[in-house]
Amino acid sequence: MSTVLYWRRTDVVGLERLELTRGPQGVTASGTVVCLEDGGFRLDHTWSLDADWHARRVEVEVRARHTAGVLRLDRAGDGWLVDGVPRPDLDGAQEPDLSVTPFCNTFPIRRLRGAASLTLDTAFIDGPALTVARSRQRYEPLAPGRVRYVDLGLSQGFEADLTVDDAGLVVRYEHLFERVDPA
Repeated sequence: MSTVLYWRRTDVVGLERLELTRGPQGVTASGTVVCLEDGGFRLDHTWSLDADWHARRVEVEVRARHTAGVLRLDRAGDGWLVDGVPRPDLDGAQEPDLSVTPFCNTFPIRRLRGAASLTLDTAFIDGPALTVARSRQRYEPLAPGRVRYVDLGLSQGFEADLTVDDAGLVVRYEHLFERVDPA
């Protein structure tokens, strides 16, 4: 089963197309972000998730005015490999979080079901810069289909309310993204 979603940025000019394919072995996702932020860039991202929506791998390729590159993040037990190299500073980080898409908020949101809140460490990928750093986040259910995101790490103090669909995919991310229908 395949689903195509589109998000537009609400803070800068930008658009994303994401294709999700669910199968018996898990979920694959492939997206393209085109944005005028940071001088303009195109970023392609490809995800491999297990059946419980835990990331196994993400590959990010960015092309900007003066830079281009690829970054690959692979789960390795309780840690992560960045471009094949172990990153002990990321040990225990539960999921990747790619800065330029609301897609990766789905992973923790799907784990929230019935919980009062969820705090987790992430392997935060700054998409345009192709860097990875550990960061901490909290998700708090507000009402059915509504979740508050609280950054406790690299962007400490940032908060946003998210509206999500029944699959936990973001419909609206306050200040940053909203899903659009191409029809």
